Formats: sequence, C-alpha cells, structure tokens
Amino acid sequence: MEELVIRDADVVDGGGGPSYRADVVVDRGRIVSIVQEAAAAGCQRPKARRELDAEGLVLSPGFVDMHAHSDLALLRDPDHSAKAAQGVTLEVLGQDGLSYAPVDDRTLGEVRRAIAGWNGPGDDIDFDWRSVGEYLDRLDRGVAVNAAYLIPQGTVRALVVGWEDREATPAELDRMRALVAEGLEQGAVGLSSGLTYTPGMYARDAELTELCRVVARYGAYYCPHHRSYGAGALEAYEEMVALTREAGCALHLAHATMNFGVNRGRAPELLSLLDKALAEGADISLDTYPYTPGCTTLVALLPSWASEGGPEAVLARLADDATAERIRHHLEVVGADGCHGVPVEWDTIEISGVGEPTLADHVGRTVRETADARGEAPWTTARRLLLEDRLGTTILQHVGHEENVRAIMRHRVHTGGSDGILQGSKPHPRAYGTFPHYLGHYVRELGVLSLEECVAHLTSRPAARLRLPDRGLVREGYRADLVLFDPETVAAGSTFAEPRTPPTGIPHVLVDGRFVIEDGRRTDVLAGRAVRRTP
Repeated sequence: MEELVIRDADVVDGGGGPSYRADVVVDRGRIVSIVQEAAAAGCQRPKARRELDAEGLVLSPGFVDMHAHSDLALLRDPDHSAKAAQGVTLEVLGQDGLSYAPVDDRTLGEVRRAIAGWNGPGDDIDFDWRSVGEYLDRLDRGVAVNAAYLIPQGTVRALVVGWEDREATPAELDRMRALVAEGLEQGAVGLSSGLTYTPGMYARDAELTELCRVVARYGAYYCPHHRSYGAGALEAYEEMVALTREAGCALHLAHATMNFGVNRGRAPELLSLLDKALAEGADISLDTYPYTPGCTTLVALLPSWASEGGPEAVLARLADDATAERIRHHLEVVGADGCHGVPVEWDTIEISGVGEPTLADHVGRTVRETADARGEAPWTTARRLLLEDRLGTTILQHVGHEENVRAIMRHRVHTGGSDGILQGSKPHPRAYGTFPHYLGHYVRELGVLSLEECVAHLTSRPAARLRLPDRGLVREGYRADLVLFDPETVAAGSTFAEPRTPPTGIPHVLVDGRFVIEDGRRTDVLAGRAVRRTP
C-alpha cells in the first residue's frame, strides 16, 4: 500500500491551466497517481497508509526560489523555516557571482570576509569542501530543502586573477574556462555574476562571453546581476542580452528590477526590450521579489576603484582621510558604480544588520537618521560603520517603484526569487515572506495575477529554466515536492517592522514526499538534497 493519499485537494498543477479537485497519491518520494473528482464520480477512491484531508486547500508543486542566499544558512540551520514555511522546496544558490566554491584556502578566507554581510562570517561552519562537487556533496548529507548551485564568476576570478581591476591573461582565461566547465560537470546548473560587486565587476564583456560559451556548451544558463539597476539600467540589460546571444547561452536576469528615481515607470521599456529579443529567438527568463526596497551590503555602494584588492584594501582606503574623501565625492556627487551610477540618498539607506554587537543601535534607522542624531555628516556615519563593522553591515535600499514591480511580475518569462539575506537583526521581509506575499497580496488582494498564473511563475517556469524533467508540476511520476495552502488566508507574516514573522495559511509542505512542515509546524525531517544539472 502507498504511503500517503492527499484527499480532496484543489490541484493547481503548475501548468497554468484551471484547477481541479483530486486525490493525489504519494509513495517513495513521487506522485504515483492522481484521481480527479473520484468522490463525485462514485469511483473507488485510492487508499494509503496515511490519509490527509485537504478540503479547502490548494495543492501545488513546491515553490522554487530562483535567487537565494542560503549558501551557509542551509548548513548552519537545520530548521530553515525561513524558506520551508513559505512552501519553498528548492533554492538556487551561488548567486551574484560570490559564493564558497570553487575556492582554495586563500580565496575562501577572502570570500568569507567579502560576503559576511550576506551569510555571516561562517565561524560556525566546517568548510570541508573546496570544489563545487564537494559543496554539493555536503548538501547531500541532508538539509531542510533542496538546493541547486550556480558557479560564481567573481569567486572564479578571485581564484585565478585575484581582486585587481585588470584584464585576464590568455592563460588565466583558459583556467577560468576550465573551472567553469569543471563546476558544470560536477552538477552546477549555470554561472552567476555580480557586475556591481568586486572582483566580478572587473571582467570585461569579452571575458564574460568566453565563460558563457562554456555555459552554452553544457546547456546551462547565465544569471547576471548586471552592471546597473539605476542610471544605465536599460543599457545594462541590453549588454547582457547581446553578450549571451553572441555566446549562444541562455540568460536568466537576476532580480530584474528598475530602481531609483531615474527609472520610475520605465518597466515597459525593459519588457519591450525583452519581448524583442524573445521574438528573435533569445532564451531569456528573469526573477523578481514582490517588494520595492532592495537589500545588499553597505560596502557594495562604494565605487569599484575603492574596492579593488579585496576587503583589507577597502578597509585601508576607508581609514585614510584623503582617500575616504574621494570615496565620499563619488558616492554623493558623481554617483558610484557600486550605487548603480546614482548619487547616494542617505535617507533611503536603512541599516538592517551589523556584525559587531556594539553597533546594534544603528539597526532599523537610516544612515541620515543616525547621522542627524549624532550631529555628523551621513558619510561620517557610513564610514565609521564600515570600519567598525569591518564591512559586515547590511542595508535596505528604499529605491523601488510599485508600478515597475507589478508590470515585471506579469511578464510571461517571470519567476519568483526572494534574494533573501537571512543575516542581521532586521533583515528584508522578502527572506521570510516572498512566496506567500505573491499569493496573498498580489493574487488574492490585488488580482495582479490569477492563482493559476502565479503558481506557474513559482513552479513550472523555474523548473523549466533549471531543466528539471520531474519537478515543477503535479504530474504522475514527478517528485513529490508539494505545498498545501489555503488560498483565502495565505499571507506573509513578515513585515519591515517584524521581518522574521512566519507566514499564515501554509499548513503542509513536502520535500521528496516527506513532511517538512506539518500542521503549520516544522518537523525534524531533512529531506533536502543537492539538485544537480541534468545533462
């Protein structure tokens, strides 16, 4: 007898079509049968060792977080309710060109310092891997939800070239190509870049194109955080479209927003650009989170020249008064490339987390608010934070536009990505609420998307981008990564004031046919594993 029958569910199967009522039978991690309208038709109903009454609940595929920063959180926190409670059954890691494989001892230390604001310093982690394959093997020991991995181009460049702003030599480019190929062979699903973060931003288009040729050879995809989301955003999108077209590579645009005052109301221009490329045969998808503020590290705002050489070089420049004044001028007057070419507005920069406990009183206030309270200039406050927190400060940037958010999420190649940073005492609520916020706010309350459309955006579309032949749909033979939610009550509990509040209306989540959330509570099941690229 099979393990589980989910009885009388309203199945929204991820394909975008209308829902239907069915009994769904699960056994050994897979959906083994779907019996539609069995009760109404008087059919003999399937039986199993356990029955779950799903009356009034929607059954859908598990949600895929196409842009996650849980690279260490999955290892550190077996509970990982931040994602599991949302119905996320698969996360894509290795984002924005910086993560923890492939590395050697030198670059591991450098990367840990560079992205401590994203993932913490990692002092509680046993870094017993160096290659992509070894990191995936580590996930296979058992984690809360499944995870796929993108090879981080910035990490690869740090390993081969270092943190200098220069072109790679032919020999260095050959080695980077080999590392990308090796990572793809070991199971990575693609390549990411952070083109406003060092050292990835130092790569010219020719270098990126050569790496993307390798990605194309393996049928994987390129996921860039491109060179600007502010001034020059459309040009940056065009650059990525042209680059991947030349390389013959699929393109997935990370957190594809149009932010800052210069881009208010300009989402239709981005979508027109993408529609033209799609009509010409380009393979493009994108992800977004359903909020207006962004989230990053404070050090990421600095101009690229100030970040050359790695974290210790940055700290040395900040400590020098003359160099710090040059940095201030680029931030406040010129518009630093790290701040997307837009002069920084300190009243939009909210401190969301610090690594140094003595700085905790800054959290929840903007840089300008803190500066005003101290009677000092905002740059003085920001500089002191960077130095005393050793670059570990995370921020919210209140620079988005609701009309752009809604327009982009309607697009036919859109998928969901939280871009959730779990560090800090007051993180962005998207880390804990992205997927129920789509379903509760943008589907039920606003009607921006229908329920069936939204579920497809969060399930089958990302599964297709990841080339996963047996995930993303409720189909017989598919893996039983499933979510049961109440369409009348599902909502994000997380807010900017209380960002770690769990969602409501998601009583059950299954990974590989096993309950990781049951009756609204996290179980002790660690059913997640590495999801490797399908050849």
